[in-house]
Amino acid sequence: MKKTIIALDGHSSCGKSTTAKQVAKKLGYAFIDTGAMYRTVSLYFHDNHVSLTNPKEIEKALSEIHITFHFNEHRGASDVYLNGLNVEEEIRKMYISQMVSEVSAITIVRKAMVAQQQKMVKHRGVVMDGRDIGTKVFPDAEIKVFMTAEPTIRAARRQQELLSKGEMVDLDIILENLKKRDIIDSTREEGPLSQAEDAVLMDTSFMTIDEQVDFVIQLHDSVLARL
Repeated sequence: MKKTIIALDGHSSCGKSTTAKQVAKKLGYAFIDTGAMYRTVSLYFHDNHVSLTNPKEIEKALSEIHITFHFNEHRGASDVYLNGLNVEEEIRKMYISQMVSEVSAITIVRKAMVAQQQKMVKHRGVVMDGRDIGTKVFPDAEIKVFMTAEPTIRAARRQQELLSKGEMVDLDIILENLKKRDIIDSTREEGPLSQAEDAVLMDTSFMTIDEQVDFVIQLHDSVLARL
């Protein structure tokens, strides 16, 4: 049976990772959370006081970072590990969200992560979500979806996600963070957030996760039928 690469790009808190995980599970595909990779780099930079304006410090830090994914049976999803340590919960915290777009905008960071992501996919049969999967990482992906949603809805979703993990953050702070991330993500020099010409737009503002998953699965089946 033929397999494809499914690229889910778009703004933060649109449901990309949740949708990607469920699509991968239904299709028996691998799932790679590229956003988690940039969050992990951000965590390392934060904990090791790496200056974001010092190329030599950044290059040295990147050489010391080893990111892997290991399936967590309890969660039914993969956890991300930094140099052998499970950092899945820590990288989802607000202080990482406040710095990840700035870290992701650094050219040498972007190039290092893209190289790792491309190495992870030896064969087809993968769902990957991020900001530049369909435009930079895998421009030849057979299925490309660009996800968006209204900013206030995205902020409310992010707030609920943080609350579920015991972190209470004011909605206005989250909204400002999302707006700032949108600007940085869309204007950075390397791999900016943009909709690929052949990507299908999916506004998730008023869609359930099940509807989002069905949308991608139907698109996948339609494309696969033509291959």
